[in-house]
Amino acid sequence: MPRRFLVRLPAPSGRAEAAGDRTARPMTAFPAWPSSAEGLVELYPRTPSPALRVNFIASVDGAATVDGLSGGLHGPGDKEIFDSLRMVCDALVVAAGTVRAENYDGLRLSPAARAWRVAHGLPEFPLMVIVSRSLDLDLDQLVFSDAPIPPIVVTTTRAPATRLDGVADVIAVGDDQVDLAAAVRALHDRGATQLLCEGGPHLLGALIEADLITELCLTVSPLLAGGGPGRISAGAATEPRRLSLRHVLTLDDMLFLRYTRQGS
Repeated sequence: MPRRFLVRLPAPSGRAEAAGDRTARPMTAFPAWPSSAEGLVELYPRTPSPALRVNFIASVDGAATVDGLSGGLHGPGDKEIFDSLRMVCDALVVAAGTVRAENYDGLRLSPAARAWRVAHGLPEFPLMVIVSRSLDLDLDQLVFSDAPIPPIVVTTTRAPATRLDGVADVIAVGDDQVDLAAAVRALHDRGATQLLCEGGPHLLGALIEADLITELCLTVSPLLAGGGPGRISAGAATEPRRLSLRHVLTLDDMLFLRYTRQGS
C-alpha cells in the first residue's frame, strides 16, 4: 500500500489576493482518495458563477502525449475524475483534431451519472461542443452517429456549415478564425455556463490567449516521456496569468492538481 502524506502550506498573508471561491483561502491538500463519487463532486464542484474548466494530463517532464495519444499517460484515479468532471458540466468543449485523434464517441454518461444530473436539476446529458475552423469532420464517427443529443459545432461564418444540416447544431462566430469569446457567450445564452474543455493543446493555447480559462485541472502522470511530445498548450505566446492552487490529491503515484484563476 503506497504511503500518503498530508501537506500543509501556510495560509496567504492578509495582503494576498482572493483565490478561487473564497477570499484568501489557504491551499488544502487531501491525504486520501474520496470514498465516494460524491466526494469527487465536492472536490470538483459546479460553481455559482460561469466557469470554463480545462482538464489535462501531462507526464512529470511535461509531455502531453505518449505515441501521439494521451491514453499512454493514464493511471489510477484519472478516469474517475475525468468522468466526474463530465458529469457536472453543462457542455464539453473539444477541438476537432482531438476528437479525431482520440476517437471520441457519443457523449453517453453512465446510468449513475445521468441519474445524478437529473436529481440535481440538470439535463440528462451535457452538450457536446466541437470546435472546428475547417469542418474537417467525419460525420460517421460515433461522436456524431451515436450522440444522445445532436452535438454543437463551433466554426467560422465562412465555413461550409450546410454539410452539418440534420447532424449538428452550428454556432458560427468569427470570419477567418473562431471567435472563442463569442462562442462562450453563445453557449451561456443556451444555458451552458459550466464549461469543460478536454483539449487539444492548440485550443487550450487559444483559450489562454483569449483569457477565458477560470480553472485548470491537471493530472501529473509518473512517467518520463523524453523528447518529442508537445506541451498541454500550444500557439502564440501570451502574458503569463497566475493561478491559485486549490487542492492536491494523490492516488498511488498519480498527482491531481486543481488550480483556479485568482479572484475567480
